[in-house]
Amino acid sequence: MDTGDVLASLGIEGATAAAHALSLPAEAYGNDAQLEVMWAMKAYNHAEVYYNLISSVDPKFLKLTKSDEQIYTKFREAFPDLSIQVLDAELLKSVDAKEKWRPFCNQFEGVVEDFNYGTLLRLDCQKDYTEENTIFATRIQFYAIEIARNREGYNDFVHNANSKTKTTEARQERIISGLLDVEIFLHKAHQWEKHV
Repeated sequence: MDTGDVLASLGIEGATAAAHALSLPAEAYGNDAQLEVMWAMKAYNHAEVYYNLISSVDPKFLKLTKSDEQIYTKFREAFPDLSIQVLDAELLKSVDAKEKWRPFCNQFEGVVEDFNYGTLLRLDCQKDYTEENTIFATRIQFYAIEIARNREGYNDFVHNANSKTKTTEARQERIISGLLDVEIFLHKAHQWEKHV
């Protein structure tokens, strides 16, 4: 079901309640299945918007937050050797990894809005968001890794692949349009010849 359909089915009161519920931190809730679905929808929408963004804009020029420079610098200080092209989920989710990530993440409390909210993160930056290629991470982990991928050129693959597709589609449209123009011209020329 489309996100818009889901929201429409909630009605105004339900959508307002959902928006309020989604604005609260995860710690305020137990494991209510309906709330988990709403959080998942919000995380998916965020992922979809981000993927469309890196597909259409050169990632090197993207600014994800007003603190990108600080996030990137602190990230590479804390994780200088972390391979970000293809992430190992254990380096984000294991007990040892969480201990290392916690101080990094917490330094952005009050600096980055919703720094500890859940979001989806691609493991392999050359692939789209799929069940196999996605893990749940905090917003600041997402920002740190994606800012680094953008600055270090790892997200160029997605942008270039989608740019080539768009260029090919645009070229095909111009060719088709040109052929139609030639057809129209030939038809008009043929009509003109009949009158001469």
